[in-house]
Amino acid sequence: MSGLDDRWAAGSAYEDYMGRWSRALAARFVAWLGVRPGAHWLDVGCGTGAMTVAICAAADPASVTGCDPSAAFVEYAREHSRDPRASFVVAGAGSLPSRVGGFDTVTSSLVLNFIPDTVTAVREMATRCVAGGTVSACVWDYSEGMQFLRKLFDAAVALDDAARAHDEGLRFPLCRPEPLNDAFRRAGLADVCCEPIEIPTTFAGFDDFWRPFLAGTGPAPSYVVALPADRRAALAQLLERTLPRAAGGAIELTARAWAVRGTVG
Repeated sequence: MSGLDDRWAAGSAYEDYMGRWSRALAARFVAWLGVRPGAHWLDVGCGTGAMTVAICAAADPASVTGCDPSAAFVEYAREHSRDPRASFVVAGAGSLPSRVGGFDTVTSSLVLNFIPDTVTAVREMATRCVAGGTVSACVWDYSEGMQFLRKLFDAAVALDDAARAHDEGLRFPLCRPEPLNDAFRRAGLADVCCEPIEIPTTFAGFDDFWRPFLAGTGPAPSYVVALPADRRAALAQLLERTLPRAAGGAIELTARAWAVRGTVG
């Protein structure tokens, strides 16, 4: 993974920060892929298991192998994904698991932008897939569509222009249709298609919004916990004043991801 000082330590912290939204996205992403029942799947960068769980729940797979370079995430996934068709290994780009006869489909949810050489990573995914199989990925639209992160970094930049260096919308230019399509085509895949998927992200109140940023797992929380206490408090105060509120104090936002798929020749 690439980044400034991004920390990916605790599976439970990631669940509170992003996992609850990645699980909602995974269900939509699996439906969009439309892979036939009985397929053997490889889930690259499985994290805490959101995509693997969604595959088992909705795609009727023969098997799903989830891999992630974080041992803590893999441990969490094993503990919370009890389906006998699912298995998990510690592995990442450059050393992806293989299967005799190949996987029917290889997917990666919310991780491709953290891998420095995207085209090489997608090519490696394709080498694990059978001819005619599907290679796919989805990434959050950090520049515009991931509203709760957009709100955070807009407020951070308003207080300190140096925060722009941490803004995921600027750090991850891959997370747009054009570069995703280009990466998959350059990796040799055919019939490349990229479309948006949008989910609601509703927070019960400000504490539900702010608390996950204090756990230090992921790029934005890593930025927040590294701030001096007075600057962190100022950021919290600005957000609490400016975030939109619905009836009862809920903060109702949306999150958009870009989903891309291609066929192995």
